[in-house]
Amino acid sequence: MRWRDFLDNDSAWRWPSAMNMADQVCDAHIAAGRSDRTAIIDLTTRARRDVSFADLQRLSFRVQSALLSLGVVHGDRIGVLLSQSPFCAAAHIAIWRIGAISVPLFKLFAHEALASRIEDSGLQIAVTDDTGIDMLSAFSVATVTAADLPSEAVASVSADTGPETPAVLIYTSGTTGKPKGALHGHRMLVGHMPGVIASHNGLGEMDDCLWTPADWAWIGGLFDVLMPGLALAVPVVASRAEKFSGQAAGDVCRNAGVRNAFLPPTALRMLKAGGHRIAGLRSVASGGEPLGAEVLAWGQQAFGLTINEFYGQTECNMVVSANARDFDTPTGAIGKPVTGFDVAVVDTNGQPTDAEGDIAIAAGAPSMMLGYWQNAPATAAKYRGKWMLTGDRGRARDGFIWFVGRDDDVITSAGYRIGPAEVEDCLLTHPAVATAGVVGKPDPLRTEIVKAYVVLKPRAEATVQTLQDHVKARLASHCYPREVAFVEALPMTVTGKIRRKELRARAVAEAHR
Repeated sequence: MRWRDFLDNDSAWRWPSAMNMADQVCDAHIAAGRSDRTAIIDLTTRARRDVSFADLQRLSFRVQSALLSLGVVHGDRIGVLLSQSPFCAAAHIAIWRIGAISVPLFKLFAHEALASRIEDSGLQIAVTDDTGIDMLSAFSVATVTAADLPSEAVASVSADTGPETPAVLIYTSGTTGKPKGALHGHRMLVGHMPGVIASHNGLGEMDDCLWTPADWAWIGGLFDVLMPGLALAVPVVASRAEKFSGQAAGDVCRNAGVRNAFLPPTALRMLKAGGHRIAGLRSVASGGEPLGAEVLAWGQQAFGLTINEFYGQTECNMVVSANARDFDTPTGAIGKPVTGFDVAVVDTNGQPTDAEGDIAIAAGAPSMMLGYWQNAPATAAKYRGKWMLTGDRGRARDGFIWFVGRDDDVITSAGYRIGPAEVEDCLLTHPAVATAGVVGKPDPLRTEIVKAYVVLKPRAEATVQTLQDHVKARLASHCYPREVAFVEALPMTVTGKIRRKELRARAVAEAHR
């Protein structure tokens, strides 16, 4: 994909009337004579399988036929409950080609996490596998699996869609209340390209091959790796593992010839702790939380290169990046605003400032959401004048951005952003819990762990393990509180809101003892 064709003078984006991501990541390669090029290197089966763009298109046509037979039309929300696999990629492509909206769902979600997303989005159909069928059995959701696909399918052109046509609905971590759905249009992929290319020192060179252990259900796996790789005709590796390990990561890179890796900070810390070295990489990108000087220095030894940090969020991703090929990034900075993005640190009046302030992105950014799904008040609250607020604090100097800390309560743990309200709500469903406050506690490996302060009901009893199991069973395994403290009362405001700031201070003090 020539993303610069959509940009004038590195600042003004101009969009054609017709745009569809299915064409950008698959169909355009067929039309350009790249049918036999490898799209996905599939390591999820016993033997490596190289999936060509022709293979991927045929599979997507079969998924598309199955969805159309169920009556799917333009604008319908369709869940994709699949781990890394060619089938997962084909499902998104088929949904976009129809003009429907794909809703990525994580295979480690438990009932309540799935329920909130299914109910809010109103999806009635999901593309999944046998384990996904079991997960969805409690919901009124029709399913499409590989076994349901027709053996042959009629070739089809993309629906009549444009850059602003809704294409993807990705849910946030639930900073305040339930997770919100960030709705993105078909321009989303083009918006990711400059940052992805920069963070990999010019992704798209001969023999480049891209991989991440991050699940494709998250924006980092789906739009920082899979779709940009396909758009550039860079082979993307599909590999599944229940837990990350340095040994397994090294095996994937060797077996698939990986040259470009997106490794979340926790993965890098685990590699460092295990003394692992991965040879042959041309670029390593990382984002989701700051790495720190120690990990960056280790990366030089472990990979023989400089790790490029990048920054963004579900609502507007890949907006700042380091690029070791083109410039040196000052110590502590996360990088520069990528080409085509206006990113600044603004004060309370929405004016750029040299002092610490809110990291913000100017409206009109190509990877910026269309808005929160059916939530106009939350969408409006996200903006200050022309700026979309990220909720993070930072500083700007000499064209670089420094990340200071989060202005909200989101917990960053092992690369996941976890909304405390969602965990608190889950804890409150336990019959012994009267109230609970959840914050992040500093942790050297995971950046933060989930720490819960729990007030039990009179004469009620509960153990740490039972509360942990309760959350694991209802949300997701990465959301459960690794530490639980039973307390007499929680610090509250006069309106009855938990003073998480005080709880965070308590957790920080505990971590430093």
